[in-house]
Amino acid sequence: MDGVVQAPGAPDEDPSGGFAHGGWHLRWFDDTSRQWVVDGLESASAFLFGRLTYERFAAHWPHVSGPERVVADPLNSKPKYVVSSALSSPTWAHTSVLPDLPAVAKLRESGDGELHVIGSARLAASLLAHDLVDELRLMVDPVLLGGGKRIWPEDGRLSSFALARSEPTSTGALLLTYART
Repeated sequence: MDGVVQAPGAPDEDPSGGFAHGGWHLRWFDDTSRQWVVDGLESASAFLFGRLTYERFAAHWPHVSGPERVVADPLNSKPKYVVSSALSSPTWAHTSVLPDLPAVAKLRESGDGELHVIGSARLAASLLAHDLVDELRLMVDPVLLGGGKRIWPEDGRLSSFALARSEPTSTGALLLTYART
């Protein structure tokens, strides 16, 4: 509830800054939220990552089998863009590197479907700060972590969104979609 997005999936995912609550998010998942995630992956035309998230995903998702394929298949088969000045030779299939936010803006303006950001807290904050976000899809879990990485820019600017959809889960989490006003 305090907007922390750091290390939701595993204890060792991102302990930077002394973050000690890795893996906090999964206990709030239920069938409704799992389907919400799958629907989001399927509706995306392409994915946008920061370099660190890209590297974690590229090391994992191309190699999964079994039930995780429902997540892996869209991630592996659809175009992926990485915003990075350090990555030059991506290894994950269907990946292109974008050097900066103006390149992201140009891609967004092309209008080729929905571009989804997954993870990538610093990138998400930069996109929000530069008005490059049309919609927010958030799962708000009933927990306060007290610290960690957030996606909300701290630039003092007012940004308005309108609630487009909300759905409670059986765990008390909320699935929220907000559109830029």
